[in-house]
Formats: sequence, structure tokens, C-alpha cells
Amino acid sequence: MATEVRARGRLLLIGGAEDKIGGRLLLRQFVELAGGDDARIAVLTTASSVPEFVGQRYHSLFRSLGAREVMLLNAQTRPEAGRHELLDRIETSSGLFITGGDQLKLISVIGGTPLAAHIRARFADGTPLGGTSAGASVVSEHMLAYGESGIPPRKAMMQFAPGLGLISGVVVDQHFGARSRAGRLMTAVAHNPRILGIGLDEDTAVDIDPHSLLTVLGRGSVMIVDGTDMTFTDIHRVPEQAPITIFGMKVHVLTNGYHYDIPTRTPFVPAELPPIGFDGRGTDGDGI
Repeated sequence: MATEVRARGRLLLIGGAEDKIGGRLLLRQFVELAGGDDARIAVLTTASSVPEFVGQRYHSLFRSLGAREVMLLNAQTRPEAGRHELLDRIETSSGLFITGGDQLKLISVIGGTPLAAHIRARFADGTPLGGTSAGASVVSEHMLAYGESGIPPRKAMMQFAPGLGLISGVVVDQHFGARSRAGRLMTAVAHNPRILGIGLDEDTAVDIDPHSLLTVLGRGSVMIVDGTDMTFTDIHRVPEQAPITIFGMKVHVLTNGYHYDIPTRTPFVPAELPPIGFDGRGTDGDGI
């Protein structure tokens, strides 16, 4: 099964709790994607419950990493998501970054507004977009809105909602290992095996290029859940809180430097094996 590809810019999706006081590999990578010393980064803080604090934190971080300008987009209501000054900041940016928080709050505030339309238009024109935690989940056409932790997949352990629609055919989950979210990602794929599941550990990212080639960066791992070869599931007939049966689901686990081709659903080893440089013992990230 080939996954459809939609023309777009570059995505850097982070599983949350990224290192903010050490080497800051993932945030540094986003600054480079946005233009390095010439980067003009627009930071959307709508998902956060403390948007002013989070905005100032990322403003300081991106400036310290060499970005030329950091512009904050703190739309907390739907009318605010149509303000011309916010739209102008998006238009003049060279990179868009969406912070963590609550992805359902984010999409309920900006979904269907000029702000969301401008984000999609700039991304379609090739502007790179980064997102951490909720900001990673919201980019997909169908996003995980909320759910429960646990390893065994159960019918009602997750809920879908429409996302920003920047990438189709995938669903993204975050804080993956730390919050034991494997079950809900498998459940999401069992609902419709056409969708590819991507589970991001904390301080770990996927860099998805315009051709939908995914590269893993960071300290943890990324789980890819592929339902292409599923032969059976009873998800349609069991009670809502019951565990579900799944035959033939594929699971791949990728770490720093390894690749996955989304259109052909193929993992592969890079030409040069990456150095073993991460100990997997956690980070100084704060989960926002």
C-alpha cells in the first residue's frame, strides 16, 4: 500500500520535553531549517495553558540559537485568530513553530480561521514547520485528540479529531514511551489501516522532507505502526472498553539517523551508520 503524498514544506515533529538547556539539538535543527542566522520564526502558543511564559521561553531559546527574529502568535480566541498583525507575522516568517499544550484546544481555537489558512498556505509554499508535543500531533489531517495510556490496544482508548491537514495518511502521537501510548496508536491504526501511525519519544523528532522521507533525530526512538498487511481486527464488534484483536500489524522502531519512506512504507538503514551518542536516560526538557 502506498501512502498518498501531498506537496508541502519540511516538517520537524518533536515528541515533547525536548532538551532546552543542553545541546538543544532539535531546536537548533529547526533554526537551521528556517534559515540559520537569517531565520525569522513565528511561534504559535495557542495550545499552551501558559502561553505568555511558553512564548517568552521559545523566544529566548531561538534567539540564543542564532535566529534573526522570533515573532509570537498568541491567539487565544477565534476572533484573535483573524488579527491582521498575526497574519502578517506568518507572511514574513521563514519558519513556523507550534508549541506544546493541548492539541484539541489549539484546533478548536484556530480551525477554520484565517490563521490556520495562512499556516497551510505558507507550508504549501515550502515554509518549514516545527511542532513539539501537541504541536506535533496537530499537523496531521486526522489527529489524536486525546486518549488513555496503556500497552494493550482497546477500542475506546483514543479519539480522533480533524487536524491542520498539513500531512495526510498519518497520525502522530507524542510523549510516546514516557506516557505508555503504544496501545492507543495501535488502536488508531486499527480504526483505519490506511493511516500510518508515528509515535515520538520525548526529546526525539522526525524530520520529514518534501518527498515524505522521514529521518529520526534525537535521544529516544520512534515507533512506526503500519496496518497495510493487517488481515483481521474485531474492533467493530467488541464493547468500548474491551481489548481488541489485531492480526498482521507491522511495528518498526527507529532511532537517531535511521530513515522511513512514507509513500512506500519502507524503513531503511542510512548509507553511513549514525554514531551511538545518546544514553536514553532522559533530558532536561520540561514537557511544554
